[in-house]
Amino acid sequence: MTALFEPFTLRDVTIPNRVWMPPMCQYSAAPEGPEAGAPTDWHFAHYAARATGGTGLVIVEATGVSPEGRISPYDLGIWNDTQVDAFRRITRFLTEQGTVPAIQLAHAGRKASTERPWKGGAPVGPEGHGWDSVAPSAIAFDERHPVPAELTAGQIGEVVEQFAASARRALAAGFEIAEIHGAHGYLINEFLSPHSNHRTDAYGGSYDNRTRFALEVVDAVRAVWPDDKPLFFRISATDWLDEGGWTADDTVRFARDLRAHGVDLLDVSTGGNASGVRIPTGPGYQVPFAARVRNETGLPVAAVGMITEAEQAEKILANGEADAVLLGRELLRNPSWARHAARELGGEVHVPDQYHRSV
Repeated sequence: MTALFEPFTLRDVTIPNRVWMPPMCQYSAAPEGPEAGAPTDWHFAHYAARATGGTGLVIVEATGVSPEGRISPYDLGIWNDTQVDAFRRITRFLTEQGTVPAIQLAHAGRKASTERPWKGGAPVGPEGHGWDSVAPSAIAFDERHPVPAELTAGQIGEVVEQFAASARRALAAGFEIAEIHGAHGYLINEFLSPHSNHRTDAYGGSYDNRTRFALEVVDAVRAVWPDDKPLFFRISATDWLDEGGWTADDTVRFARDLRAHGVDLLDVSTGGNASGVRIPTGPGYQVPFAARVRNETGLPVAAVGMITEAEQAEKILANGEADAVLLGRELLRNPSWARHAARELGGEVHVPDQYHRSV
């Protein structure tokens, strides 16, 4: 059996293979009204296609823990029961296909309230269904973004509770794995990095203070997420800044903290918190960050970033650089990537009975 198609068990959940789908926003939910934030037919068709294509784990896109936590007004949310009911249709179908359903719980912080990317992605105000953003410090992401309001200690506590409440709803919606979004310059990442966190209270300054909010969120979610179900954390392993930012060394140190607080796997990405930086992209360019965490801490990791070929993915796993690979754009291009890779590598993957003629 190839490494790519070996099952992977965390706690009591077994994922049938190591081909995973990362969170990728679809910007396709209603922005306002009773159906705001709820998944639509588009979301069902989108995720169902990857499940029938053999993907072992599907992580549903960044899902706001509050209306103000969405990246755009068109993002998914899980702050009410209407959304829970709509998600059940997706999780039920994924489970029927043998795919494990996961969800990423998110708060966009100072990068919230933006237009859809194909509409330019600029910040929007009330006229575009938008709202005022918040952050650890009153520092705008870039010249296009407004200056966010600095969260008070009391408001920070409220956001922690929103994460916990959303985790409860995710469980009721049928998700088997929850992932906390701590990457890409969104709220938790903003607290972690000295580039965006200039606070002088218990949530800013030292490493321990800057990681306090993230660990409070982890503890709150882990307290309501069942012991038999895994908890993931997505991190940007570096801000790609020469100085004054979050670093790979910080990530290794933090991975140990996350493991001690009940996180089962680190989903390793990079960047997103500092504008205008140069990122040396290329095939597998983020894999070394995942490999370092795995080798130095023993915490399971998933690697992401321009992983497109079956042999490339197999090599990452066989070399011990990661425990799973996350294919983003490639799964947008080819929903049945896992089936094609299994044929190429001689692995086995679930194929729906209705597609028996394709085997």
